[in-house]
Parts: sequence; C-alpha cells; structure tokens
Amino acid sequence: MRRRGFMLSAGSGLALSQFGLIASAADAPRQPRVLLRSGWQTVNIGDIGHTPGALRLLYEYVPGVEVTLWPSSIDQGVDDLLKRRFPQLKIAQGKEAIDQAFKHCDFLFHGSGASFVAEKDVRRWSTETGKPYGVYGITLNDPQPATIELLSGARFAFFRDSVSLEGAKKAGCTCPVMEFGPDAAFAVDLRNDAAAESFLRSHDLEEGKFLCVIPRLRYTPYWLIARKNRPFDAKRDARNEELKEHDHRPLREAITAVARETPMKVLICPEDETQIAVGKEMLFDKLPADVLGRVVWRDKYWLTDEALSTYVRSAGLFGLEMHSPIMCIGNGVPALVGRFAEQTTKGLMWRDIGLADWLFDMDEPADVARLVPTVLSLANDPAAARTKAAKARQFVEQRQRETMAVVKRNLEA
Repeated sequence: MRRRGFMLSAGSGLALSQFGLIASAADAPRQPRVLLRSGWQTVNIGDIGHTPGALRLLYEYVPGVEVTLWPSSIDQGVDDLLKRRFPQLKIAQGKEAIDQAFKHCDFLFHGSGASFVAEKDVRRWSTETGKPYGVYGITLNDPQPATIELLSGARFAFFRDSVSLEGAKKAGCTCPVMEFGPDAAFAVDLRNDAAAESFLRSHDLEEGKFLCVIPRLRYTPYWLIARKNRPFDAKRDARNEELKEHDHRPLREAITAVARETPMKVLICPEDETQIAVGKEMLFDKLPADVLGRVVWRDKYWLTDEALSTYVRSAGLFGLEMHSPIMCIGNGVPALVGRFAEQTTKGLMWRDIGLADWLFDMDEPADVARLVPTVLSLANDPAAARTKAAKARQFVEQRQRETMAVVKRNLEA
C-alpha cells in the first residue's frame, strides 16, 4: 500500500485501468518526421552524394528527426551504402510505401539537384496533404510560372548558386526565405578506406603525392548506359564530338606539366560511368610517352564512399565535373572546376564560396590559359592550396549552420 500510495501521489502521468495500475507518462513532443525527396540516379557519384549529404545535415542539425527517403534510384549498392552510414534511415519505394509516407510524414524536404528535380512530386505532396515543404540547394534556370508559384509556397528555398537565387527573385518568387544555400553534397562524409588504400597501393600512388583529374563531355551520353534506357541523341552526340578535343586538350597539358615539372603523379578517374572511356580516349591515350609512367587511368566505376576516400588522400583535384570538387572542398581538399554553358549555372557557386580563381570557363581562352599554372600551383604548394580550401570549407559550413537553423525551426513549428 505504501508503494501504491507513492505512485498515485508522485506522477501526474500515472493512471488506473481495468487491468490495474499502469504508468503512462505525459506524451513528450513528437520529433518531426521528414520525407526526403532525393536519390536522383546512381550512375554518377555526385548524384549519389546529394542524398547522404542531406541526411547528414538533417540528422546533425535536427536531433531526433525521423527521415524517410523517397528515392528515384538507389540501385547498384547505393541502398546498402546509405544504410551503413545511416542505419536509422527508412526508405519508401513503391506506391504503397510512398502513400504511407505521405500520411506518416510531417514535412517534405526536396534535396539538392540540377534543377527543381521533383517538382511534380512536391506539387502532389502539397495538393494531397496540404503539409509544408521546403527546397534545399538547387540550381534554377529559366523557371516557368508554375514552378515559381510552387516555390513561393515553400517554407524555404535555398539555391546553390547566386545566379539561380537572383533569377527566382526576378521571376517573382515570394517564398518567405530565399537565400544562397550550399549543395547538400558538401556535407558528404562517406568513406571506404580499405578499397581506396588497396587501389592506391596497387597503382603505386602515395598519399598526398598525386592529383586527381576528371574528364567530361559536354553532354553525358546516357544512351551508352544500358540500364538508363535512353535513346541515342544525335544532336548532343555531335556537340560532344565537336568539342571533346577542345575541352580535354587543356587537361592533357596540365597532366603533362605536373608529370614533368613536379614530384606529383596523376590519377584519371570518373564521376559518372561514361567517363571511364572518355578518360582513356581523350586523356590517357593521347599523353606523351614520357608522361605515361606517372599517370594512372582508373578503368572501373566506383561509388561515392571509395571516391571520397581517394580524394582525401590526394593533393587535390581538377577537371570538368562539379560534384567531386564539391565533396573535396567539403572535406578540405583543394579542387578546381572547369565548366561550360551546357552545365547550367551551377559551377558559379565557386564564386559564391570564395573560389573564383579556381573556376575556369572552358569557352573563354583567358580562363583556359590559367588552368595549367593553377594546377601546377596545387602540385608545387599543396599547403597553401589546403589553406585556401579550408577557408572555403569554413564559409560553406557557416552557411550550412545558418540554413539548417531555418530548416530546424520549420520542422519543429
């Protein structure tokens, strides 16, 4: 009786039931349930990277958050990759699971991408549920009125380059929070150290003593990837053929200069599956004979964890892609970006984070002329390059804190 009296007097959350005395503490505030729309494709380690970057930000800045991923594609082992890093993650695939996620989740978070990638899905969410949504780290070029209307209804819209931000404002977007917000891939921290170290040993590449280089055609030839099931695009293929020598000659010149004038070696590696062949044809096979012994061509695709474990062991990276440089800077590794008009305005984020002199417009002769000297500066003074990369990383991390504070307030509202 003494124990019974204590229990009845001690707890405002205690109650009696037909089965006797039971404890029922007052419900604590429920943690937010987020539906993350991301996972665009798996043929590109950058597109893979959007998702673990967003997950890391959500879990770190919104403690206790429950996240359900709604992916377009997580095949090729990417689902296992995500589950190893984020074992608490739920994944919704198939109509039934997605319908249930619509009922279960409180907020839809559209992850980073080349555009407002899942606009139709966000519209569906808004129409069917009336629940809030937000957009994090996208590029937006030439938006249609319906897109601006949907963005205006978001709780926040963060754009990964300032040109996209200004374009949205000029188009009349009235979202209450519109700011520059770094691509979520800056936050990727995946690792596969064993695979990276094994590859480096087998190719005589020493930590801190090699640079990475990534080739790229003007348009990704998705028609060469069987599982993408894309039709051959004659117009894009012609554009690729027209400019592939123009775009890759400066990279070969940089590789040659590094091999001949510095102690560094060079690793030719891919960001997407099609770049393995491009790297061999346009870079490795056309190098001078005396340079080949100091250059390694990676002949297999890799996932984001092994790639990043390799990048962090390098002295830096250069080339014609975007997301390997993003992940490098996010981990303090120097990275140069070569871009062209076909890649939209995303590359201009390098100006926004303080790396304008590490950005090269491959259609501008003056920029092309800067490439070799800048690559050599990475090889000859890696400490200074690391310091510069660290400063950009600090800026990105500050914006992550600020943007995720906005996200947290909206999720907890």
